Amino acid sequence: MRLRTEIFPLQRRREVTQPEWEWPMTDSQKSHSERAALLRPIQYELTTPVEAHAAAIHSGKALSLNISSGGMLILMDQAPTIEQVMKVYVPTPISVAETPTLAEVRWTRRLPFGKPNGTGAYFVGLKFMF
Repeated sequence: MRLRTEIFPLQRRREVTQPEWEWPMTDSQKSHSERAALLRPIQYELTTPVEAHAAAIHSGKALSLNISSGGMLILMDQAPTIEQVMKVYVPTPISVAETPTLAEVRWTRRLPFGKPNGTGAYFVGLKFMF
């Protein structure tokens, strides 16, 4: 009996940014064990690449969801490009202080209950650079 590969389209596709709700799951909890919940609004700055003709900085607010020594998960109203460098202002235990940190966008996932035109909320996985 022959199986057609069209029956399993999600197994063939390994995109970093996926519009669907079905996300690949990993068996390893190694990288997840040191995460701590951190539900706080944070500020961020996105910059355009050096190759762009006009440098621009876009700043905004996001919601941090969790954090570890290697990165953090945030909820944003836009999907930054993969490998884009952001400056995020990580909250500290003292509510009046924040630490600016450079982070690289590793992946994005759109939440399935956004608007049909593509606007909505995105999970964004960040990796700290230093």
